[in-house]
Amino acid sequence: MTTPERPDPAVPTATYRLQLQPGFPFAAAAEAVPYLASLGVSHLHLSPVLEAVPGSPHGYDVVDPARVREELGGEEGLRELSRTARRHGLGLVVDIVPNHMAMSPRHNPALWEVLRDGPSSRRARWFDIDWEAQGGQVLLPVLGGPLGEEADRLKTDGDVLRYYDHVFPLREGTASLPLPQLLDAQWYRPVWWRLARTELNYRRFFSISELIGVRVEDPEVFEATHAKILELLHEGVVDGLRVDHPDGLADPGGYLRRLHEATGGRWTVVEKILADGEGLPASWPVAGTTGYDALRHVDGLFMDPDGFGELQGRYRAYAAPQTDRGGDWDATVRRAAYKVLTHELAAETERLTRVASRLCATAPETALRDRAPWALRTALTELLVRLEVYRPYSPEDAATVVTEEAAAEARRAFAVPEEAGAVDVVRDLLLGRYGDGPAHVEFRTRFAQTASALRAKSVEDTAFYRYVPLLSATEVGGEPGGPAVAPDRFHAYCARVQRDWPATGTVLSTHDAKRSADVRAALHVLTECPERWADVLTEVSRAGQAVPDGQTAWAAWQTVFGLGPAKEERVQAALLKHVREAGLFTSWTEQEPPYEEAVARFVTAGPCGVPGRKVAELREALEPHIRANVLGAALVHLTMPGVPDLYQGTEHEYRALVDPDNRRPPRFGEGGGDKEAVTRAALALRARRPEVFGTTASYEPLTAVGAAADHCLAFARSGEVVTAVTRLSLRLAESGGWGDTRLPLPRGRWADVREPGREFTGEARVAELFAASPVALLERVPE
Repeated sequence: MTTPERPDPAVPTATYRLQLQPGFPFAAAAEAVPYLASLGVSHLHLSPVLEAVPGSPHGYDVVDPARVREELGGEEGLRELSRTARRHGLGLVVDIVPNHMAMSPRHNPALWEVLRDGPSSRRARWFDIDWEAQGGQVLLPVLGGPLGEEADRLKTDGDVLRYYDHVFPLREGTASLPLPQLLDAQWYRPVWWRLARTELNYRRFFSISELIGVRVEDPEVFEATHAKILELLHEGVVDGLRVDHPDGLADPGGYLRRLHEATGGRWTVVEKILADGEGLPASWPVAGTTGYDALRHVDGLFMDPDGFGELQGRYRAYAAPQTDRGGDWDATVRRAAYKVLTHELAAETERLTRVASRLCATAPETALRDRAPWALRTALTELLVRLEVYRPYSPEDAATVVTEEAAAEARRAFAVPEEAGAVDVVRDLLLGRYGDGPAHVEFRTRFAQTASALRAKSVEDTAFYRYVPLLSATEVGGEPGGPAVAPDRFHAYCARVQRDWPATGTVLSTHDAKRSADVRAALHVLTECPERWADVLTEVSRAGQAVPDGQTAWAAWQTVFGLGPAKEERVQAALLKHVREAGLFTSWTEQEPPYEEAVARFVTAGPCGVPGRKVAELREALEPHIRANVLGAALVHLTMPGVPDLYQGTEHEYRALVDPDNRRPPRFGEGGGDKEAVTRAALALRARRPEVFGTTASYEPLTAVGAAADHCLAFARSGEVVTAVTRLSLRLAESGGWGDTRLPLPRGRWADVREPGREFTGEARVAELFAASPVALLERVPE
């Protein structure tokens, strides 16, 4: 049964993210529709809906892009959800994953065919495989040990090869061969999982060997992998798209242009992480990003820059981290990047080096000749670790990404100046100075893809867990070395968004966030009282519990402060992930059980034990200021330029740590409280007056006057709505409160949206404006 076609929907006024999984399928989402519609959002934002590995809790491991996931209810379940949503005035936005699919042959029919038939398979062009490496066999890093130890567990069964739960196709006519010859005869080779680090010959998602890169830059592959999603769009089942990880693609801009044309220009946002000062490529035909840049700017408003500096000092005194292992942000990122390139991404670095060596050896330009592979590898490494953004997108863009300053530093890695010429060769190739032939394009593509994986692994998955003076600053898209954002900088950001990307997405919490917005809001307060925090840590440390190391202890204490009362198991799970990601004393691949057990004992005896009550008491004492941050961030997010996306459950207070903690099925209708009241008021206003917040709206900063003016952040939207919030409320209280501080309002009478009967004109006394709440939402009264 098809759903009738309908016109392209307008830009959403607000979206609500739902994490679908077998325990929360389409039918469960449909049951929640009446409640979600009552919140005031315009669209549901669904995690990936296409067929994935059975049991997948997230759906990013797609195995068949031509089918809607059966475990969620199949295509009819999705269509029924769409019909239910539409009856309640809601549309659907769906998350798509063009960059990769699951490396799971038994579930992935396209991959099964490629492993069986090799490069001549009609679907071989789907996957980013280097058939020239490893003797033309795809390495499958699935064995628990070296082949000699695991050979007895590899069994032929008809026309398949089995290894525990793994099943692989056998090449025609090879089933009767002895095992060594049988393995040599296949288009793939099962190997010890540890070989993935250095020997893999297919592109992965970051360093995750279970996900294989897809070549959507090929028009035929694009059509095959997007047919079902496009069908759902054109039939009106789905209205808009979120594009996962475009930075992994060979040509993100080309892909997005093709997608824009294929969808008819539907509202689409991309999961692009922008570094501080970096802009989204203007040529991309999208509405904007998924919103991590907005998260960074909103969070920064509620951090005290001076207090953050003092907190850094207290952290260094307490934890005594080495400069490049958690003591200094930039040094920590640099060291992590070197480690990632030589370990987790060693295979990608080697492939990039091979491409560069081949290009130089066959180039007609003599300046490219006589470049040793080791010199090219060194040049590539030294340039990659110095990138401050995820990747370049074109030769023109590369000049500002791979800078001459970075090249000058990279040359110093060579003892012989003449050999440092490899740096100039690499940079000139990236800048397109030697042409645009297929080999040149491949080199630039591989460099960009390696760069994006490196940035994610070295920053988000390593340095964030090593540099921990303030955990709320180590968030996706964040700037942990200097996280505070002054009001004028925030206003300038909002003005740019309204001018350039008015329909972009904005977020505060996501499925990938290290901590939910409300946990971060509590931690922000520590920048206003670093000495009190240090005093509490001194007191709890006297309890004498064994500390695994200073950095982990500091992070553990902050975790329980931000999270508040919670089960010990949640904290232990988060800290175990923390120390493995940090990779200082244990890791995912080189686990140290004695150290991990020491961390677990520390969590039990310290943060989750009797000493933890002191941290809980501090949190309770600071609760009014945590509340001010929670409500302030929520209201700013819901009324600033862009389309706000609410993560499931965040309409009310929501405290969660890194996944899987933040991916638990939601419970609807159990919230209430101030945050939900603020959320409902703002969403209702957006729904009722979309033109005030939409693509043709305006953004005007408002500046308070008086001794406490810096503590009031305010702005007007289209001259019709005013948002005002309290920032750094603890510092405000310590300095004597608002006093005679006033907020000059635009002309007219202004009614309090949340408190009927309250009106303001001219200059509002801020103490009166915030008499009942640390935030205010005003609407102009019609003349």
